[in-house]
Amino acid sequence: MKKAKSGLRGIIIFFICVIEIYPLFWMLTASFKQQSEWSEKPAYALNSGFYVQNYVDAWTRGHMSTFFKNSLITTLVSLVFIVIFSVTVGFAVTKMKWKFQGAVARYFSFGIMIPVAIALIPLFQIYSRMGILNTRTCLILTYIAFGLSLSIYLVTGYLRSFPDELMEAAVIDGCGIYRLMYYVVVPLMKNAIVTVLVLQFFFKWNDLLFSMTFISDSSLKTVQTGLLYFSDEFGSKNWGAIFASVSMSVFPMLILYTALNKKVMEGMTAGAVKG
Repeated sequence: MKKAKSGLRGIIIFFICVIEIYPLFWMLTASFKQQSEWSEKPAYALNSGFYVQNYVDAWTRGHMSTFFKNSLITTLVSLVFIVIFSVTVGFAVTKMKWKFQGAVARYFSFGIMIPVAIALIPLFQIYSRMGILNTRTCLILTYIAFGLSLSIYLVTGYLRSFPDELMEAAVIDGCGIYRLMYYVVVPLMKNAIVTVLVLQFFFKWNDLLFSMTFISDSSLKTVQTGLLYFSDEFGSKNWGAIFASVSMSVFPMLILYTALNKKVMEGMTAGAVKG
């Protein structure tokens, strides 16, 4: 009976893996097809060779190089500030004792419950009056604001299980509050920081709503908005180049997550078990 259950479980897992992996495999093989193969063969047929020119067309004629540059700039800059603010705020509301400690912690927690859509029109009006609409600055500010609540929540979850004895020993040795944080606490919470970086990188890299709302200049479009108008650059559906551009957008994130998966899981579960 146990062997039958184990075999059934294995079959189910196998089919789930096929369902998850096959679309990625098909997308990758489709990115190497020549344009003629789309009309001469079924869409599910494997490519007859590796037509690398699709990636060259996507990177040059499709302006993927520009889209990648814009996404990297807005994402990486916002990640730097998200990590700095989330670590400092998380440390302040978890390990420091001050009057409005609980109120500030609840204030940032409420941010997780705010729907993104209701902030679009007010933000659009604010950015327009400030004169920063259709710039990378408005995207970076928005990414930071909407990334802080979840990031602070993850950091505080880790810091609640952080042993106070280590900090007390550092204070006895003459360590100030800033040195205590950056030389004692931060080096020991690498998993939590990596978790924040990876999760927020996915959210910002895959953002479509904010970039479509605040950016209209084609030279400032990010990867996701650029993909929407990709076919217009060719005048016709160049499916090989389209799938090449999608592959360049998706697979770097998969590789990043696969490489850091262990640390992300450790960071997500930190503080779940106390003792």
